[in-house]
Amino acid sequence: MKDSIVLYPALGSGHVNSMVELGKLILTHNPSFSITILILNQPNNNNNKDTHSTITLGCDATAKYISTVSATVPSITFHHIPTISFPASTSLPPHHLTLELCSRSNQHVHHVLQSISKTSNLKAIVLDFFNYSATQVTNTLNIPSYFYYTSGASTLAVLLHYPTILQNTTKSFKDHHMYLQIPGLPTFSTEELPDEAKDPAFYQVYLDMGHVMLESVGIIVNTFDAIEGRAIRALSEGLCVQEGTMPPLFCIGPVISATCGGDESGCLSWLDSQPSQSVVLLSFGSMGRFSRTQLKEIAIGLEKSDQRFLWVVRSESEGVNSEQPSLNELLPEGFLERTKERGMVVRNWAPQAAILSHDSVGGFVTHCGWNSVLEAVCEGVPMVTWPLYAEQKMNRVILVQEMKVALALNESKDGFVSAAELGDRVKELMDSNKGKEIRQRIFNIKISAVEARAHGGSSHSALNRLVQLWKQ
Repeated sequence: MKDSIVLYPALGSGHVNSMVELGKLILTHNPSFSITILILNQPNNNNNKDTHSTITLGCDATAKYISTVSATVPSITFHHIPTISFPASTSLPPHHLTLELCSRSNQHVHHVLQSISKTSNLKAIVLDFFNYSATQVTNTLNIPSYFYYTSGASTLAVLLHYPTILQNTTKSFKDHHMYLQIPGLPTFSTEELPDEAKDPAFYQVYLDMGHVMLESVGIIVNTFDAIEGRAIRALSEGLCVQEGTMPPLFCIGPVISATCGGDESGCLSWLDSQPSQSVVLLSFGSMGRFSRTQLKEIAIGLEKSDQRFLWVVRSESEGVNSEQPSLNELLPEGFLERTKERGMVVRNWAPQAAILSHDSVGGFVTHCGWNSVLEAVCEGVPMVTWPLYAEQKMNRVILVQEMKVALALNESKDGFVSAAELGDRVKELMDSNKGKEIRQRIFNIKISAVEARAHGGSSHSALNRLVQLWKQ
């Protein structure tokens, strides 16, 4: 029977696409593997419209991407888990929804894995860390379980160190912030932790997630030595783990998701007419939406910065079924006309990876999602950091303090960024000595990323070790 590997990503295009690219990467090291990727579907009857719209945004592009991979990589098969129906009254934030969906899908996953085991030699399953509850199935079936951590080694260190953080904290994170000293990381505040990690209702989820990951056969991380060497060493040496044993770590990044969709907006054609490294991209991920007040402040800041820009706009008022306001309604009166010679505004989606690889792009205002960070690193594009949710504030600390490839925006307590602050940081990135230093540093890291993935590089060797384990 043929050797097979199962990959099980969490809900959401960032998780799915990264896992699919991991599958393609595995096949470059062993083309004889058969890979099955389990795909979760958006649940039915979810009453939370905001959650629904944020997670389904980009689903069409992901579906096209999956279809393309199915047609071009015959060794990868996709199996869609049956859609789960939630009660109409259910209203969950995105991360809770993702965890609940995985848990409710375990019966279907059990059936699929049993079926695969009958027709092939199932060597291992790789779970997204959000799908940790699936180990209830894999343990029952005695299938070796690995985890794929789609963010970086630094935030993994925080997750595995979380029991120690809680043990040393006597007050609520929400009411009292403290500075954390975690092996391999710069000092940062509990204010930089994800909102979920500061919510007592979510404490146990973090503890359970870390505990289950430590019991796995190995943890695969989308990072590489040149950007997170200290954190990788601390993890590998078990310095972040209070109880239990750190499993083998396989840092195989950077894994970059393939671009979904084309250039319907014409932004790549527009970039062709701009000078080299002159344009700042502003793009904030599929869930990065702003109020009309904040959008107008961004516009004012960009206009005052006197820099060329390409801005991907999403507003809070946009949902799956809601009517989309026009750009003239969202932005200051006359803004589009006044900036048409040096700026372009795109609605909802643009081919971010292709844009970052364009010679005209010289800066990136980002929400610090890890996939976006790696895309910028691989293209040598310096950043201005504007974290919005999840682990992004921790990523900002790493980008600014550890990697030193970005400038930090100052924001108010409610996350609002003034026009003056945005304009000053964009201008500093594009037109100052500090910006030049950052640009040179990230260019050197770009070279290191290529070396890590090349034959004999750290990431290439780590993936080869992993594949050899599965071949035994």
